[in-house]
Amino acid sequence: MDYKELCFQVQEIAKTAGTFIRNEREKVSSDDVELKSVASLVTYVDKNAEKQIVEALRQLIPAAGFVAEEGTADASNEKYKWFVDPLDGTTNYIHGVPPYSVSIGLSENNKMVLGVVFDVAHNELFYAWEGSPAYCNEKEIKVAVAKKSEDTLIATGFPYYDFEKTELYIQALKELMKNTRGIRRLGSAAVDLCYVAAGRFDAFYEHALHAWDVAAGVFILQQAGGKITDFNGGDNWLFGGEIIAASNNYFSEFFKIINKFLGKK
Repeated sequence: MDYKELCFQVQEIAKTAGTFIRNEREKVSSDDVELKSVASLVTYVDKNAEKQIVEALRQLIPAAGFVAEEGTADASNEKYKWFVDPLDGTTNYIHGVPPYSVSIGLSENNKMVLGVVFDVAHNELFYAWEGSPAYCNEKEIKVAVAKKSEDTLIATGFPYYDFEKTELYIQALKELMKNTRGIRRLGSAAVDLCYVAAGRFDAFYEHALHAWDVAAGVFILQQAGGKITDFNGGDNWLFGGEIIAASNNYFSEFFKIINKFLGKK
């Protein structure tokens, strides 16, 4: 498999979907919004974008399976699996608040080998393939160099359906508020991970995430020199619903903070 060529093909698919998403932005009304839960929204834009993406990806690898947010297609035991979030940050999108993104990742034999994230509102394309550096709009990106919390800017997200760890989450936030330069909550996990990859954020953590939220962004971050685990230091971040992501320089200190509050006791 020529991952480099495949990655450029996936970039075009992501940009095409992004153009559709951008063009539909002013057309979406409250009547178009469906509720999965109070804070989990979906529109015809999400659904149509996913159909477009899945149809295009099927042309690239016909035998591949799909792990996709809106259920357009599914996966079982295929060698290749696409992870597709057609519009990560739907609530942002509906309210006209950036960022919102298209996220497409590919695994081969359960190992991530390609990631593309298109930040639609900012027209930034993040991508990497097996063996490559990470890029943003053709420029190589790398993680930040800070090693101490006092020099870092942290990203997180707030759960919208699993509130079991809310109090522990708040305790972790307090710790980070006191000891870092600040915390940001953008509303698109895929973009958060890419911002860590680009050195804009030093670290990111969240729980109650799905595989399609993180697959592409995690791979891009790893190729940029980042490290990822679950809250307990394991590798159950893709389907386990929890993630700690940081530069290699800062990971050890950041992990201790998040694990202290959110790890299994």
